[in-house]
Amino acid sequence: MPASKTSSSGAKRMPRSTPAADVGKSATELIGSRIRELQDWRGEVLASVRAVILAADPEIIEEWKWNVPVWSCSGIICTGESYQKAVKLTFAKGAHLPDPAKLFNASLEGNARRAIDLLETAVLQPAALASLVRAAVALNKSAASAKARGAV
Repeated sequence: MPASKTSSSGAKRMPRSTPAADVGKSATELIGSRIRELQDWRGEVLASVRAVILAADPEIIEEWKWNVPVWSCSGIICTGESYQKAVKLTFAKGAHLPDPAKLFNASLEGNARRAIDLLETAVLQPAALASLVRAAVALNKSAASAKARGAV
């Protein structure tokens, strides 16, 4: 069994490998499996976050990259990783997003990414998270549009 990995914040992450039985499954199936395999508060939090993200915009798709759930629309919006003490949502372009509710509480030093660490005691703010997701979608779409016009 692979050793646990430690994130930059020092949180121990559960080792992950895609079992042979999961090869060929859709991202939606793999994310559902991840939620079920957690069997504790982290699965509940990941399921709640997933529902908010998918409800925020009908064009959002689920992907499975790096053995973690990824939500995209014209580019990556965020990833959802589960650690022993947190569910971490990492927004690929979080540094460029408005965050009036101050959801970002991790990876604040980077030039691009920002993260939300949801601890067991955290209270999910669905409206604020949905707003952040919609802002990420809008940013991705504007960047894709600019690239298509040759402006980037």
